[in-house]
Amino acid sequence: MTDDDIMTAAEAMEASAMPQARVVHCNDQTRATPEQLPLPKAVAKKPVGDKSPAEWAYERVILYLKNFEEQLDKDHEVAMGFTGSSAGILRIEGLGYFDPDIITFYGSDESGTRMQLIQNVAQLNVVLRAISKNTPEEEPARRIGFRLAQNLGEGEETTEN
Repeated sequence: MTDDDIMTAAEAMEASAMPQARVVHCNDQTRATPEQLPLPKAVAKKPVGDKSPAEWAYERVILYLKNFEEQLDKDHEVAMGFTGSSAGILRIEGLGYFDPDIITFYGSDESGTRMQLIQNVAQLNVVLRAISKNTPEEEPARRIGFRLAQNLGEGEETTEN
């Protein structure tokens, strides 16, 4: 559809509620990213217009976390770096939101000190980093993105975004 196409009221409402996503990579062999993958049915069930900015950001951050973790080997876990700060990294151990506009990251830094980042969605910048796991060799790497995705119902069918 172009901007000049005429839509029924129902089509206009549906179009405004559907999430829009796009990505271009310089390498066609890049694995699929959240912008290219179908939304989990549980995420798509509630229209975007009915979600708070915090809820919608929370759901999408989870999709990015899970996708990033899928690319890690058994010796690495996901952490986030801080942009414009010398706060180091936060090993992501939890993620939450507080309507209407707060996302919270829970975790620890490189030395194991507990950390929490409380971020307004209007200022949300997340740098995902692969870091060596800090658990014994025989223990598997922790996968917070997979756990969060299960909570979203991602094990269910998906719908195209």
